[in-house]
Amino acid sequence: MRDTRAEFVEFYEANKDACLRAVAVSVADRDLAEERVGEAFARAWTRWPRIRGHPAPAAWVVRVALNTRVSWWRRRRREVPLGEHDAWSNDLTLDLDLDIAAALLRLPRRQREVVALRVLLDLDTETTARILGIAPGTVTGHLARATSVLRRQLLSPEHITEVTP
Repeated sequence: MRDTRAEFVEFYEANKDACLRAVAVSVADRDLAEERVGEAFARAWTRWPRIRGHPAPAAWVVRVALNTRVSWWRRRRREVPLGEHDAWSNDLTLDLDLDIAAALLRLPRRQREVVALRVLLDLDTETTARILGIAPGTVTGHLARATSVLRRQLLSPEHITEVTP
């Protein structure tokens, strides 16, 4: 049991920030992402003997967090907002450049998910496709469109500052 616990703690410490960034970029809400990732890691702990053999345990955590986000949304859509208490949070800095975080928020949800998994978690195309339940070619297409949009937004003249020697 002690070795299992130490192994899980090591996994958690090594992957918590990347998983949080990936989910936050995907759901566009840091507070909600923190809740979902926390719940996903709790589920991973209860299933750790099986999850540690998964080809990409961090991707499993992200997928579970995104799935619990869908369940949360289904319950919430029937609720009435209570003013400031239920306001969405867009504090997605998460050690990302503010311009990059803002540009990621402007991408469609699926493109954000692909960027989060391929770039922030450094997963390959096939694993990303399997996690999102889409074809590998669709992952490639979403990533190409997302990087094109991000490149245009981030390399526009107002984002480039000249450095004088």
